[in-house]
Amino acid sequence: MTAAVTDIVDTDRYPLNDPGGPEWVRAVESVRADLRDTGCSVLRDFVAAEHREALRAECAGIADRAYYEEQTVNVYNTAPDASLPDGHPGKRTTLRGNAFVAREDIPAEHLIHRLYTDELFQRFLADCLRKPRIHPLEDPLAGLVVNIVNPGKEHPWHFDTNEFAVSMVTQQPEGGGVFEYWPHIRSAESENFADVGAVIDGNGGDQVRKLPLRPGDLQLFHGRYSLHRVSAVEGEVARHSAIFAYSDRPGVVGTAERTRQLFGRVTAAHGNTARTDDLLD
Repeated sequence: MTAAVTDIVDTDRYPLNDPGGPEWVRAVESVRADLRDTGCSVLRDFVAAEHREALRAECAGIADRAYYEEQTVNVYNTAPDASLPDGHPGKRTTLRGNAFVAREDIPAEHLIHRLYTDELFQRFLADCLRKPRIHPLEDPLAGLVVNIVNPGKEHPWHFDTNEFAVSMVTQQPEGGGVFEYWPHIRSAESENFADVGAVIDGNGGDQVRKLPLRPGDLQLFHGRYSLHRVSAVEGEVARHSAIFAYSDRPGVVGTAERTRQLFGRVTAAHGNTARTDDLLD
């Protein structure tokens, strides 16, 4: 099997096969600037055009392996807490209608799996994120997933548990399914409950950005600090996206509680994980 970067990525636009070269540096600097200014960067047409139909078909072919269970959640994906004051965003819930295909159900030869484990891809992402190295999760379920949002469903407002997120739309819906976010709405030092509550109420105004994403676009995102959602999907076609989960330290797996919520099961690998901050979640 050839290297994923040279076989899958449009290296004319993104020369990941020349690490440290001038165009590599240019791409890295562009991503860093985007993340600094808006908390999000999109590398358009990252996957070469001739592979985008295979990208779509592979993910669509395993969509029925997703764990489907609508759940009532808050933006922190935490259990209800009666001690919170009225109006607190952690006390307000909505229905989460998206579903996830776990990593162990994604064949190793699929394009997204090959990218996820490719060392050049990881090196490029680490440079973009200003980290000496990033590591694939050792979580057999959550390291790489396909996020399925079926017609009429949505992935409601939430924060990620990871500091950064890397994702790629693989199938567009006919309508809706728009990625929306408020960049850097909170920090490790401040939850900013007032603005989070305003977004949930639909009063985010111009601070809420709407980002059109196409199949094959690579997205890097500060999901730990930026509130975000995928709006309800319209029409007859589901929205599919691959989520590439990495950590700046090796050996990371998800908690048993969060894993069971997302996949309906746990494995022997799951247990409590160390926290990197004191945010609600």
